[in-house]
Amino acid sequence: MNAVELNPRKDEMPRKDERLAIPSLGEYDNDLLTVDAWVSGRTKVVQAQSLLCSQLQERDTLIRQRVEYLAKKRGISFDEMWEQILNGTAQKITPGESEGLEYKAGDNS
Repeated sequence: MNAVELNPRKDEMPRKDERLAIPSLGEYDNDLLTVDAWVSGRTKVVQAQSLLCSQLQERDTLIRQRVEYLAKKRGISFDEMWEQILNGTAQKITPGESEGLEYKAGDNS
């Protein structure tokens, strides 16, 4: 390691912390997680991460269907909608804006 690696340039932005901050669980759920983690031989944090990932994978099809619906409503492709959501540029449609926008059923493009 050299001095540059130890002391990054002052004009460089620090890397954003991408960890999730999850509010405290209720007493019952916390107890379940504690027991589940112990039985699985994991820490509570690792077990919670595993459970969250598992749940997201189970919902994959549903999430994609919802994004497809939103994309069709806006008249854009699934890929475009997905990318907008990921890069933080997707906009929610307000009730007044939804007039004139129609979901085009059966269009699988």
